[in-house]
Amino acid sequence: MAVLTVAPTEIYESGDSALRVVAISGTSDDNWLTVHRLADWLEDCGAEGLRAAVPTYDSVLVEFDPVMVSAGQMRAFVRLGLGELARAAGSAAAPREFDVPVVYGGEFGPDLEKVAEHQGISTEDVIRLHTEKTYTIRCLGAPAGSPMMDGPAFPKPVPRLKDPRLSVPAGAVSVAGRQAVIAPAVAPGGWCVIGQTPLSVLNIRREPLVPYTPGDVLRFRRIGIEEFSLLAGQELQPLAREAQP
Repeated sequence: MAVLTVAPTEIYESGDSALRVVAISGTSDDNWLTVHRLADWLEDCGAEGLRAAVPTYDSVLVEFDPVMVSAGQMRAFVRLGLGELARAAGSAAAPREFDVPVVYGGEFGPDLEKVAEHQGISTEDVIRLHTEKTYTIRCLGAPAGSPMMDGPAFPKPVPRLKDPRLSVPAGAVSVAGRQAVIAPAVAPGGWCVIGQTPLSVLNIRREPLVPYTPGDVLRFRRIGIEEFSLLAGQELQPLAREAQP
């Protein structure tokens, strides 16, 4: 269970119909937890004039109807929410955990060697660093609910491709900058693809379309081509609670 620590925040006007609330604690986990808990509180309260609260890594965009509520009124409501979080005892719900099998390199990870060369390490070290970490999903991005995560502990940020690909396959496991992601659907992309999971992430017949939410955690696990073929088409699912460490 993650204990809720409310980070200090700053609030900025973003045009005439939104506020941007930025957590400034300097601790990435506290910043992330604060803005996501604030967004949940705002959505649950359903304040008059509130359109949406969209959290990211360390900020939340609070959109409102300026005809129904002023920026000052919404700012006061945000501060009320922060105060409620600060007074709240208890802890955040335990995250769900996901195991993501990946084939690295070759046709499945065409940029693995390029990443290794840029980092000044071997491809085996790239794979080791990518698989030894537990990743927290910070927010959902494009396309189709991509799980945006802090990246592996590489020596330096990974540059994006100079010429983005017109089509990256579903299941592509990629890195760029200090971030990591899985592609739920086929789409153009400029991140470095180092591997691919055989599991299906996106299900258009399911609501929500992806099985995870911000705050859930996952680990990447190296597999071979034979296991890739055996798992192909199966859906990504959270581990059963008894299987989680």
